[in-house]
Amino acid sequence: MEFVIISGLSGAGKSRAASFMEDMGFFCVDNLPVPLIPKFAEMGMGASGAGEYERVALVTDVRAGGNFDILFQALDELTDMKCPYQILFMDAADDTIIKRYKESRRSHPLEDAALSLEGAIARERELLCGLRERADHIIDTSDLPTAKLRDELYRLFLCERETKENLRVSVTSFGFKHGIPRAADLVLDVRFLPNPYYVPELRPQTGLDAAVQDYVFRDGQADEFLTKLKDMLDYLLPRYVQEGKTALVVAIGCTGGHHRSVAIVHRVAEHVCQQGYAVSEDHRDIARN
Repeated sequence: MEFVIISGLSGAGKSRAASFMEDMGFFCVDNLPVPLIPKFAEMGMGASGAGEYERVALVTDVRAGGNFDILFQALDELTDMKCPYQILFMDAADDTIIKRYKESRRSHPLEDAALSLEGAIARERELLCGLRERADHIIDTSDLPTAKLRDELYRLFLCERETKENLRVSVTSFGFKHGIPRAADLVLDVRFLPNPYYVPELRPQTGLDAAVQDYVFRDGQADEFLTKLKDMLDYLLPRYVQEGKTALVVAIGCTGGHHRSVAIVHRVAEHVCQQGYAVSEDHRDIARN
């Protein structure tokens, strides 16, 4: 079970971090009462140690109270339970936090008649000092764009395999005479390739049949196109992952969607799978007239 405690200064980006963690497959809980943290971990791990929740991120801060000794006791209980955890501490400069509160028109949780916003931030830093010292990761969001925050969290909490699997690639064939798939992100046209439709014995077959594939790839054009397409996808897919894209539809079309596009899509799907991405292969018009 993977356990992450997200804490830090109010206005430093804890909620935004939690939303990205949720996108990465973490089960996120905001402001869970500190005494319940070990109970929650016990529930997640289960009696056999195989957790129902494989990845959990809990947000805790001064809203739970200023006595962080209770939190440290809870963390010690996690250690005794052999539940490994990491502390992610979100920080930001005072002027950045002040600007964010002014823009949002919200009140700081420690701000009251006795404490100004500046005083509340200073008090919060004092309360969180011990937790910051115990943090495994500290992210300062003062000058950190949202996309960079996401990238940093991906780097910290997702291995390369998981990062690739976070992008689901759908490769689909189609016939232009039936229209381009609406969900397509990338559309490619392979109508320049030799057309098996005009070979009587190949016409009733599809691009999944070996004879049709041999015909489509017979003169080297399809191989050359496939090589260039693979190079393009190898370049694009990691960049889509970096930008946080979770679904990509690659649509490859020929005239009817029976032969050429089917043969190419089958090879493309194999390649994407070999690169470690979650991929599905679909042939939208293979059964249509």
